[in-house]
Amino acid sequence: MQASEFWSLGFSPLPISAVSGTGTGELLDLVCSGLKKIEGTENHDEEEGDYVPAIAIVGRPNVGKSSILNALVGEDRTIVSPISGTTRDAIDTEFTGPDGQKFRLIDTAGIRRRAAVASTGSITEALSVNRAFRAVRRSDVVALVIEAMACITEQDCRIAERIEREGKGCLIVVNKWDTIPNKNQQTTTYYEQDVREKVRVLDWAPIVYSTAIAGHNVDKIIVAASTVEKERSRRLGTSILNQVVQESLAFKSPPRTRGGKRGRVYYCTQAAIRPPTFVFFVNDEKLFPETYRRYMEKQLRTNAGFAGTPIRLLWRSRRKMEKDEGRAARTPVNLVPRDRKLELAS
Repeated sequence: MQASEFWSLGFSPLPISAVSGTGTGELLDLVCSGLKKIEGTENHDEEEGDYVPAIAIVGRPNVGKSSILNALVGEDRTIVSPISGTTRDAIDTEFTGPDGQKFRLIDTAGIRRRAAVASTGSITEALSVNRAFRAVRRSDVVALVIEAMACITEQDCRIAERIEREGKGCLIVVNKWDTIPNKNQQTTTYYEQDVREKVRVLDWAPIVYSTAIAGHNVDKIIVAASTVEKERSRRLGTSILNQVVQESLAFKSPPRTRGGKRGRVYYCTQAAIRPPTFVFFVNDEKLFPETYRRYMEKQLRTNAGFAGTPIRLLWRSRRKMEKDEGRAARTPVNLVPRDRKLELAS
C-alpha cells in the first residue's frame, strides 16, 4: 500500500509478495542484470602469477622501521624522527626487488604495551596499534625489528607470539647494528644465542643485522623475506613426508602410557600451505603428548626445511574417523519418516 508514495517521489519500487511469490521473478531478473560476468577458472594461474607478497615491518617505537622502508625504496617515503610515535598509520609501498620480484611493504606504527597506551589516554595511538596488528594479519611475511643496543623486552615477545599465532612468516631484523661497540667475529654468534633464548617462539625465524640509516645490509632483508615466502608456500610430497615421519618414529617412538598403550602413526599428508599444515592420521591422538608433538615438528624442520615460517601439525584419531564414517552411514536410515517405515513393514 506504500508503493504509491515512492512512485510519487520519482522512484520505481518493485512490489512483491514473499508469501505467494508474486513479483519475485521480476526481482530476480533485476538483481541478475546488475551482476558482472565471473571469469572462468582458466585465469586462475594468471591470478596466482600476479600474487604480490606483503611484508609488514613491525616493532616497538623508535627502532628504525621507517628508516628501513626508506632505505629499501631509496627515497624518503615516510617521515623519520628521533621522537617515538611519528608514524601513526600503516603505509603501503610497492617495491621491486633486485631479481624483479614485486613486494608490498607495510610500514606500521610502533607497538607499545596495552597498559602504556591506556595510561596516556591517546585514542590516536590506540588506533595506530590496532592498524599495526591488522597489517600483520593481512601480510605474508613480518619483519620484526628490534634495536641492537636495547634489551629484548616482554613486548617484543608478545609481538612475536602474535606473529606465530597469525601463522605468518617472519624474520628478525636487528637494526642499528653499528651502535654495538667492539664487535668481533663472535659478537654475532653471542647475540643470536641471546635472541633465540629470549624469543623462543620464533626460534625458526632467520636473523638479519642491518643499519638502516647508512643503508648497510638492508638488501638482505628483502632476500630473507623472499626466501621465507617461498618456504611458506612450499608443498612437500607425500612420499618424502612419510619417509621423514618414519625415520623420526624409528629414532624416537611415542611414549607408552601407564596402561601400556603406545601411539601409532599410520601416515601423514600436507593439507595446506601459508602456513604449511600437516595432518597425522594416528590410532589415538591422546597418546601423543605435547612434548612428542614438538619433537615431530622439530624433526620436520630439520629434515624438510620450512625455515622462517610456522608450521601446523594436526592429529586425527582413527576412532574419530570410524565414528564419523559410522554416523554418515546411519544418516540415510534415520531420514526415513516413521509413517513410511510402518508402511514398508506392513
